[in-house]
Amino acid sequence: MKSPTNRVRTAEREAAEWHLRLGAPRVSTQTVQDFFEWRQNPENAAAYGRVESVWTGARALSGAPAVGEAVAAAMARSPRRPWSPRGVAALAGALAVVVAVAGTGLWASQRNLYRTEIGEQRVVTLADGSSVRLDTDSVVRVRFAQGRRDVRLERGQALFTVAHDPTRPFVVLAGDTAVTAVGTVFDVRRTGAAARVTLVSGVVEVRGPVGGSQRRLTAGQQATLSHAGPVVRAVDVRSVTAWSQGRLVFRDTPLAEAVAEANRYLEDPIVLDAPGLAQASVNGVIRTGDRAAFVEVVSATFGLRSSRDPDGRLRLTAENNSPGAPG
Repeated sequence: MKSPTNRVRTAEREAAEWHLRLGAPRVSTQTVQDFFEWRQNPENAAAYGRVESVWTGARALSGAPAVGEAVAAAMARSPRRPWSPRGVAALAGALAVVVAVAGTGLWASQRNLYRTEIGEQRVVTLADGSSVRLDTDSVVRVRFAQGRRDVRLERGQALFTVAHDPTRPFVVLAGDTAVTAVGTVFDVRRTGAAARVTLVSGVVEVRGPVGGSQRRLTAGQQATLSHAGPVVRAVDVRSVTAWSQGRLVFRDTPLAEAVAEANRYLEDPIVLDAPGLAQASVNGVIRTGDRAAFVEVVSATFGLRSSRDPDGRLRLTAENNSPGAPG
């Protein structure tokens, strides 16, 4: 039977190998499926999080003599042929050594900044095994320390899946809002200093601006927190978090609001130039970033025409007011 120490070392070496395989220019579907199967083991998931954290912070560690020597030694032993089994093993060994030399305490500490561009989504595995799925144009800053796990949502939206650890609360700060969890799944969207928190599973405690009271949410509840005070309501969490599956769900959504939501994923946005239809209700499901499909649906539904502005924006006008070319 393997000792706990040997199990950790094996998991870290395998995690390093997976990190290298998944970073190859081409990754097969079978490789991805095998990775997720391997990662179902909590020890493997934790090891992969540590390796990913070390890799992210590698630039800061590049000047450390021990790290440089370990990587150089592993590279010297590896053959020149790229991505051979021996080459992967040697580089994985180097990563494992980096974990041992520089990342021994990463389970307890981590400082990183993660971001997405417009139209991009990204999943980040944190050092404790928690994961953050970043939506379009979002920024989070992670700071783990002994006894506390802090994540600041500086911009945008994120879905948090928190690894259970009652000794280290997981706190998400979004503007003036603080969300505290132990092990749960929740969605946070920041708009200026205000924030919207949707609880998918588990329990979280939310606190608004300084002096605000603390509220406890249960699964299926959403809290909007601002200086006007918290507003809590029941929601369909599958619709609210559909963005994480690449979909936007509209249910009696005002057209102006639906356009704004679609625009979050577009470099060249849509301009609604039909004031009389701004509050018209939109219902349906659309893929994130699919401007053509969105325009086609709302144009057919509300009798709109589309035309391209010189700057690339797509303008929607009432059909009887402005001619245009479909875009």
